[in-house]
Amino acid sequence: MTKMKTAVAAAEANITAETLMGPAVPMWKRTWQRLLRKRSGQVGLFIIGFMVVIALAAPILAPYDPDQVLIGVEHVKRREAPCIHLLGCEASKPQHIMGTDENVRDVYSRILYGARISLMIGIVTVSVSLIFGVLIGAVAGFFGGWTDTILMRFMDVILGFPSLLLAIAIVAVLGPGIQNALLAVSIVSLPAYARVTRASVLSVKTLDFVAASQLLGASRWRILFRRVLPNALTPIVVLATLGIATSILDAAGLSFLGLGAQPPMAEWGTMLGSAKDQIFSAPHLVFFPGIAIMLTVLGFNLLGDGLRDALDTRLN
Repeated sequence: MTKMKTAVAAAEANITAETLMGPAVPMWKRTWQRLLRKRSGQVGLFIIGFMVVIALAAPILAPYDPDQVLIGVEHVKRREAPCIHLLGCEASKPQHIMGTDENVRDVYSRILYGARISLMIGIVTVSVSLIFGVLIGAVAGFFGGWTDTILMRFMDVILGFPSLLLAIAIVAVLGPGIQNALLAVSIVSLPAYARVTRASVLSVKTLDFVAASQLLGASRWRILFRRVLPNALTPIVVLATLGIATSILDAAGLSFLGLGAQPPMAEWGTMLGSAKDQIFSAPHLVFFPGIAIMLTVLGFNLLGDGLRDALDTRLN
């Protein structure tokens, strides 16, 4: 009887965490599952997925080259309103789902190709800002002292200017063009990533596992990049997702002012800038690029909100 009780006690003691809590699930998988349960995450993923498909399939979906002038190609000699045969447009007229612009180019084709440019702008600018901003914030937060003071005061100088005005000033010095616009938007986005990374690193570096790594003799750079930074990335991921939307808006604003993408490039901000004087005579030239920008920005904002909720342990 005593042996049986001992065996039962040993069996109970050998119950593992996996038996009690189920098999361990990787953090990225848990986050993905939580994200798919959030309505904002679902809608954001759908919108972004739709835009990505449009961008990738633009050569297949677009009936015309985005820069092709249709004078002499079709019986079109001037700007036309949208014409859809299924909705009652005369069969004798060439079909243009979103009409033609002032240079007699198909707006629908330009909207599709514009998705490529806008998504590229958002991803490139956030990638550049993320790399340098995270590096600056991590070094400032981990090493502290004069390093922290110098780096963060430099970020404060950039923050002292309104972001769009600073971007305009940078492009005005470097010259208009999409490359300079990308650089300007990347620079004005740096402080946000640097400050969030610094705050996150300051909270992580005081934890016990960091002190244990120091006692084991690990170098400071190894501790920073192998222990501290990987555990400080959660708020940075959310900020980067929201930052794509902001970058797309800033780049579109620069293009609207004639400082970003230059005609005849099919960029949504450039299309708005070219049609701003025709808002009453040809509202379709403003409506469709504006809707495209709004949907893309809305998608990334909703995805960012869903990611924030999925990564917040207090809500899960």
